[in-house]
Amino acid sequence: MMDLKTYGYVEIDAIPDGLLAGRVTELRRERFTVMTERGEVTAVLKGLFYHSAESRADFPCVGDFVLLQYNESGDSLIVTVLPRHSKFSRADFSGHAAGYVRTVLEQVVATNFDYIFILTSLNRDFNVTRIMRYLTQARQSGGQPIIILTKADLVEDYNLPLAEVTQSIPDVPVHAISSHTNQGLKELDLYLRPGKTVVFLGMSGVGKSSLLNALMEQAVMKVESIREEDSRGRHTTTHRQLFMLPSGAMVIDTPGMRELGLFDADEGIRASFTDVEEWFTQCRFTDCRHQAEPGCAVLAALDDGLLPLERWEYYIAQQHENKYVQDKTNYLIDKRARNKSIAMWSKQTKKNGGWKK
Repeated sequence: MMDLKTYGYVEIDAIPDGLLAGRVTELRRERFTVMTERGEVTAVLKGLFYHSAESRADFPCVGDFVLLQYNESGDSLIVTVLPRHSKFSRADFSGHAAGYVRTVLEQVVATNFDYIFILTSLNRDFNVTRIMRYLTQARQSGGQPIIILTKADLVEDYNLPLAEVTQSIPDVPVHAISSHTNQGLKELDLYLRPGKTVVFLGMSGVGKSSLLNALMEQAVMKVESIREEDSRGRHTTTHRQLFMLPSGAMVIDTPGMRELGLFDADEGIRASFTDVEEWFTQCRFTDCRHQAEPGCAVLAALDDGLLPLERWEYYIAQQHENKYVQDKTNYLIDKRARNKSIAMWSKQTKKNGGWKK
C-alpha cells in the first residue's frame, strides 16, 4: 500500500464507502492519471460529474485531490474533486457568444501547490513587465510566488537584470540559476522540501523542462536548443504533469503560455500595487478618478516623482484588463442564467400542456 501523504494528501473526516482518495498527476485530453494508496490508476469523469459541475473550472486539474470509484481492471471513475487550498487560473479567450460578444472563461492551470516558480530567461527574452503580470495572478492563487531567472550561464553579467527585478518587485524572492551548470540550484532547496508542491509557470522556452531535469537528476523531459534569431527555446512541454523529486517535493510542470490573461485578479492587483493604492486615501474626494480632479494625491505624486509614471501605467493597464475580463465573464454567467431559466420555463410549459389560447 502506498502512503498518499507523501503526495501532500491531508486526510478528510470521512471517505464514503466504496470511494478511494487520490491525487491527479497527469491529464491528457479526457483521461487522468491518479496516484492512490493502491498505486497509479487511470481514470475518467463519472457521467454525473458533467451535469453537477457549474463550469469548466470545477473539473479536475493536475494537483487536485479527488475521490474515485476504483476499478482494478479498467478506468476508475472520478466522482468528486476535494476542496482546493490554492489555484492558479488564467483568462481563456475561447470564442464568441451570440451577437459576436467575446466571452472569457476561467482556465485552471494547477491546484494545491505551496510555491509558484515564475520562470523567465536572462537572455534577450527578459521582460520585467511580463514577470509582473504573472506575479499579479500568482498573488491571487493562494501560493507563495518565487521569481526564477534562468539561463544565467548565457549572459556575461546578470547583476543588472537581477537588480531591475529586485527594485521593481522588492517583496518577492528572486534567484538567478543555470540548469546546465547547476548555478543557484542549492538556493531552491528552501522550497523543495518533502510534501511541498511547486508549480512551474512561464513562457515557452524559458527553461522549465531543463530545470525539472536538473532537479529530477535525470532527463524526464525533452529539451530543445534555443533559436538563434530570438534566443528563445523551443516549446517542449505539451501537457501538465506532476513529478515527485528525489527530495520528496513535487513539481507541477505546465506548457508554456504565449499570453497570460488576468482572471478575477482584484486581490492580486491590490497586493502587487500597494505602493500605488496607498495614495488613494490622500485624495480630497473619495470618488476621485485620478484624472483631473483638484486635490488628487496621485497626480501630485506623479508630478513630484514620488510615484513613478511607469508604475502608474502598469497599474492602470492591469486594472483595465481585469475589468474587461470581469465584464465578459459576467456576461457569460448572465447568459447561462438566462438560458437555464428559459429551459426550466420551457420544461414547465410543456409539462402543463403548452400555451393555451
